[in-house]
Amino acid sequence: MARREDPAPPRDSTPDLPPVLAVATALGRGADVAGVRLEGLAGEVDASHGSLVETLWEAPSLERLDLTGTTLADARWTEPRIGALVARDARWRNVEITGGRIGTADFLRAELDGVVLRDLRIDYLGLPAARVGHVRFVGCRFGTLDLPEAHLDRVAFEDCRADEVDTRGLRAAHLDLRGLEALSFTDPAALRSATVTARQAESHGPALAAALGIRVLG
Repeated sequence: MARREDPAPPRDSTPDLPPVLAVATALGRGADVAGVRLEGLAGEVDASHGSLVETLWEAPSLERLDLTGTTLADARWTEPRIGALVARDARWRNVEITGGRIGTADFLRAELDGVVLRDLRIDYLGLPAARVGHVRFVGCRFGTLDLPEAHLDRVAFEDCRADEVDTRGLRAAHLDLRGLEALSFTDPAALRSATVTARQAESHGPALAAALGIRVLG
């Protein structure tokens, strides 16, 4: 019997897009669109409490994008430039974002299932109280990665860097941090279920020891 890999990796969640997409040049609150290529949007866009299914968005440049409470499924974004992304209470499934930069991304209480972020710079990524499963971060750069009270399951980092990671109250399973170079973890004790490299364990050794109540002298 084959032994299950631990930590188990995220599943493949490539977005399923139709070969032909219609063109949509506007999004509004409560929008319900499917099978479209988004074009021509700028400034501030409020697409909250809607449904965006099977969508392609290439090089969007926005000051603010509001996806509060919105379902985003089978979506691919390339090279976004977004000042503020608000996705509180949103539901994302099979979403891929490649390249670009986002100033702040707020996913308070969001549900992310099958999401890949690749070669993306995010100054602040907030996932407080979010449920995050089968998510892969590849080649990403974070200023702050905020994870208080988040639930992470089968989440992996590859060639990523973060200045600060807030792990207070984090609950995780199959969390693979071997590809995340972080300057600090706010609550190292919350990493008890994570996988790290020997070098990471050595680098954060004093903080991990302090979290466990271990005195290191000499």
